[in-house]
Order: sequence, then C-alpha cells, then structure tokens
Amino acid sequence: MSNALKLSDALTKDELKSLREKSDLKALASFLWTWGLIAGAFAMAIVWTNPLTILLGIIILGGRQLALGVMNHDCAHHAFFKSPKVDEFVGHYLCGAPMNTSLHAYRAYHLKHHKYAGTPDDPDIGFVKNYPVSKESLRRKFVRDLTGRTGFRDTMRKIRNFRLSKNWPWLTFHVLLLGTLTLAGAPWAYLMWWAAELTVYPAIVRLRQIGEHGTAKDRSNLEPRLNTGTTVAPFWQRVFIAPNDVNYHLEHHMFASIPPYNLGRLHRILASRGYYDGYDCISHGYVDVIRRAVRPDAPQMVAAE
Repeated sequence: MSNALKLSDALTKDELKSLREKSDLKALASFLWTWGLIAGAFAMAIVWTNPLTILLGIIILGGRQLALGVMNHDCAHHAFFKSPKVDEFVGHYLCGAPMNTSLHAYRAYHLKHHKYAGTPDDPDIGFVKNYPVSKESLRRKFVRDLTGRTGFRDTMRKIRNFRLSKNWPWLTFHVLLLGTLTLAGAPWAYLMWWAAELTVYPAIVRLRQIGEHGTAKDRSNLEPRLNTGTTVAPFWQRVFIAPNDVNYHLEHHMFASIPPYNLGRLHRILASRGYYDGYDCISHGYVDVIRRAVRPDAPQMVAAE
C-alpha cells in the first residue's frame, strides 16, 4: 500500500519517548491486580462454596494464569519495571514459576518470534499457519482444549522434562499454594488451579494466538499491519481473556520496548491519525476474532491439527 501512512509520520519522537517511559507504580498495580484476582478466585470459592463459584473461580484462574505468562513476557523484554534486575526477579520467580516458564529460556525463544514473525523461521508459526480454518476444525480445537486434552498433553511434557535443579521454582510454588490453601481449611481448592490450567488456560491461549497472528492478512509480509493483529476488547474480556494489555499485540510488535500499560495509549494515538486506515488488522472483541478465524469453505485439516 504505497499511500499508507508511515509510522514516523504518525508518531513524534517526543511521544515515542513518553510511551517508552516505565512506571513502577503501573507495573506493581498490574502485578497486584493479577495476584489479587487469583486470591479472590480462591476466596470466593472457599467462602461461598457451590458449583457456580467454583466454576467462576476456575475461569478467572485460567485468565490469570495467562496474565502471569504475559508479565513474564513483559519482564523478558525489560518493559515492565524500571529496573532490569527487578524485571528479572519478578518475571522469573513471581510470574514464570507458577507456569513453569523460565524467563531466560523464554526470552531466547521469544526474540526469534519478533525477528522472524510470520516467516518459516518463526518458532510460533505452527500455532497459526493454517488459519483461517473451517468452523468444524476450530470447534474441534476448542473442544480439545476445554476437555483437558491439550492441557494434559502439555502438563505431561512438563513432567517428563522436570529437573529439580531447573524446575524447583515451579515445585516450590505448588507446595506453597497447597500449603496456603490447606491452612485456609480448603486443600480441595488446590485442584481449581489444575482444573484451570488443564482446561480454561489452553483455550484462552489459543484464542490469544488467533487474535495476534491467526487473523493476519499476510503473515509472510514483514509489515506488522499485515502479519499481526490487535483486538480492541471490552473490560470483561480483558479480565477473563486478554489480561495485562496483551490484546494490543500489533503495537507490541512495532515497539517491544514500550511497556504494556502504555500500549493502549499508543493504539489510540495511531488510530486517531489514520495509521491503520486501509489495513484490516484490528478486531473488535474476541467474538470478532473467532469470526475472522473461520473460513466457511476451508478444507478439513485433521492431520495437521
């Protein structure tokens, strides 16, 4: 698109400098919001124990498990707290450990995604390369997720690869979680974490992946507006599906150094100046993401799934 607005014409250097400024207060608020919701999900189910509160708690936990992964991701970019050392500690031990994610290993993997996004060398391309798919294909994927088949596969992989010298933070988290819930008189609530990780979490991760690159119009193109998408999501979806501004993925690919809590402001600036005009790269909520992920005439891809 030869007439497309250039990024340098849509954003001033002073605005970019301001957007790159990190805030310990905003980072801490995001961190406490996530852990507060985790504690609240358990507390709700324990204090008002019934199938509805337990189910709602599991759904909240699934979204917050993704939030922990998102904060681990932001810390890996050194784009969360002002101090890189704080990012390293918080990202690895307080966000990565519950999901058995090493910040250092994740950083090496993830930077390749940024460098080769959409190309055959992109380590994440396998998650989205077949989209859009048929409605039946997408349904099967989410059924596998929500029935625990995807989560069980991933958990067994974690167990097979477990090494105490490397994975002790993950083990420590689970010991502390079980111990805390036992002291609260509800050791049964520990199973809520696993129920969320085995069922809800994989489905949310899949939906996030589709929104980020599965709806892209030309994943092989180096232009971010063609190989990456952003989802403008209402508040309730950001609580359950798109935590910590992860929905502004296009903006993140433009400037990985901008902290997540500033990505919404970046999106609004660029949108107001017509930077996205002519590009179909913005989804409006995750129902729209699912709509974009489906191609009615798409062939069934049983073997490739």
